[in-house]
Amino acid sequence: MRMRLLLLSVFILFGTFTASAQGGDIWSLERCVQYALEHNISIKQNELNARLAKLTLKQSELAQIPSLNANTSYGKSFGRSVNPVTNQFEDASYDFLSLGANTNVLIFGWFQQRNLIKANKYSLEASKAELDQLKDNTSLNVANGFLRAVLAKEQININKKQVELSLAQLDQTKAFVDAGRLPEYNQAQLRSQVANDSANLITAISNYNSALLDMKALLNLDFAVPFDVAAPEVKVSEQIAVNSMNPAVIYEEARKHFGSIRGAENRLYAAQKSVESAKGALYPNLSLGAQIGSNWASSYKSVSGYNITGVDKSYIYYGDSTTPYYVPTPVGTPILSNIPLGTQLDNNLRQTISLNLNIPIFNSWQAQYNVKQSKINAQIQQLNVEQAEVTLKQNVYIAYNEAINSVQKYYAAQRADQAAQEALGYAQKRYELGLINTVEYLVTQNTANASASNAASAKYDLIFKLKVIDYYLGKELKL
Repeated sequence: MRMRLLLLSVFILFGTFTASAQGGDIWSLERCVQYALEHNISIKQNELNARLAKLTLKQSELAQIPSLNANTSYGKSFGRSVNPVTNQFEDASYDFLSLGANTNVLIFGWFQQRNLIKANKYSLEASKAELDQLKDNTSLNVANGFLRAVLAKEQININKKQVELSLAQLDQTKAFVDAGRLPEYNQAQLRSQVANDSANLITAISNYNSALLDMKALLNLDFAVPFDVAAPEVKVSEQIAVNSMNPAVIYEEARKHFGSIRGAENRLYAAQKSVESAKGALYPNLSLGAQIGSNWASSYKSVSGYNITGVDKSYIYYGDSTTPYYVPTPVGTPILSNIPLGTQLDNNLRQTISLNLNIPIFNSWQAQYNVKQSKINAQIQQLNVEQAEVTLKQNVYIAYNEAINSVQKYYAAQRADQAAQEALGYAQKRYELGLINTVEYLVTQNTANASASNAASAKYDLIFKLKVIDYYLGKELKL
């Protein structure tokens, strides 16, 4: 009864897996890689970093253009203050307006800005190289996850065949027991084998589902989206060329295009130009400045006439005469009129132009320490380049060695699987003839199943190791 329930649950689970696989969207490795490159969050973050580096470069280039600023102010003055138009103290309140503009351009600054621009260019190239490296790493991770899912899917088929074989053998043994050819404990041993094989099938399905979840995480794909991987038709023998390769050649090829190397080198160049830029701040710089401005005040008026109210007589002496005579003087008040805004702005217009020499004398050693910090940063970047080269070389030699070992492992697993399958064929015939007992047959069957599983693992392990070599050679990751 328990055996029936176990088999029923296995068939239900396998049926669910089959329906899911048939109904799910089938993804190839190329499609997975492309989707990951478009939706991976880390790649999007690095793309934004590259855009920021591009904006920084653009801003440093535009800094070479002369600056131009305009200013204006409008207000009301109360109490005693200096009129901005007449430059005289006034006790009355009045409105005032000032307009101005100024420009400044650096004539010579020891190439400080140009070196900064070069440093930003190298920083931009470093950001692009690091983005390319991240894309390559993501593609390799996707390829690894994809092959793991394909292997898990193939393990399901291997274990399914094993369950079917054990069930068929159980039916045959049951017939032999009913006919009296075999004792009942043989049937019990086959039941145990079916249960064990069923458990292995359930584990294989669970591993496949886990591999699919890992792939969705790599792709940043919604977990609710139907997803299945397409098992590629790969002829391993056509791809095995690693034996004829030289790890030194692989390293030299990888060094030409590897983003980590190019990024580290460009960071070094940027640091070196930053040192030159920082040195420019130690010396005087010459700039040209110009200003223009004007003022208006509501209290500034003009005399348009007089309102005469009488005549004033004063003693006036003329020449050397001691005899005074009277000169009548009109007495009255002036008639004031407002001066228009445009007239005041035109009359008060002022322009200046100047050459400005800025000589750094003492600034708390800030410029000197900036130079020292830039030099240390350049040394750090130099070590980063060396570290990147050493790391790449180590990884290439390790990948090459693993690929060589994987080739040998693949051939050994293929030979072992072929021998185990032949042995299983002979064992089945001998078991049917009663020449071997159930235990001997089950040992041979389990050995054959393990050999088939090992052969599949060795196959996809080799495929991945070869893809790693392609990764270092800069080839497209495809099957």
